[in-house]
Amino acid sequence: MAAHDQSSTAADDPNVTVVQALAERWSCRGYRPEPVPRATIEQIVESAQRTPSWCNTQPWQVAIFSGDAIDDLRASFATDQRITPDIDFPPGYTGVYQERRREVGLQLYDAVGVERGDRQASALQMLRNFDFFDAPHVAIVSAPASLGPYGYVDCGLYVQSFLLAAHAHGVATIAQAAVAMKSELLHERLGWGEDRQVVCGISFGWPDPEHPSNTFRAHRAPVSDAVTFLD
Repeated sequence: MAAHDQSSTAADDPNVTVVQALAERWSCRGYRPEPVPRATIEQIVESAQRTPSWCNTQPWQVAIFSGDAIDDLRASFATDQRITPDIDFPPGYTGVYQERRREVGLQLYDAVGVERGDRQASALQMLRNFDFFDAPHVAIVSAPASLGPYGYVDCGLYVQSFLLAAHAHGVATIAQAAVAMKSELLHERLGWGEDRQVVCGISFGWPDPEHPSNTFRAHRAPVSDAVTFLD
């Protein structure tokens, strides 16, 4: 199988429609080792750079690790015990948000063989975030602290653009809030000052269709749960 020949993701077709990409993409947690060509990555970020933003501020700054750089970052994540997110995580999940979170977690655990109640195995699965699920690339997305929530919103739009553009090229992705837990380490590695805040990471590469974590798809709530029409 060629590195970019996957039946479970879009073909390398930059003309894939947004509707197709939204319907087809998923969060990939198992990757092949072959790197994505730099030219393809550049096409992805060129597309993502078209993301709309508040007053056209375009606040995102993105650092992409590949090759020796991602291997070194992976090793640092494995040994650095600091949990220092720049942006506060939710204090908890309740109601339907907890139900959805639990559902997708159980889907993942069932796929990879983690027994319910096995806290050690579930913790090890969570730590896979910090080795980027063996992806050959990770993008670290940051926002300026001075823009506050609106900067985060704009960066969220950038992340979505990146995910959809990658899918159009047959490149699988996963957006990872967990990577932001290592913000202090990332500031040190990238030379970012307090004026920038780590929003998330995006691990990406060619998907491994045989990896068990790639065998399920998260469910989506019906439109009626999210949208109200007022005529």
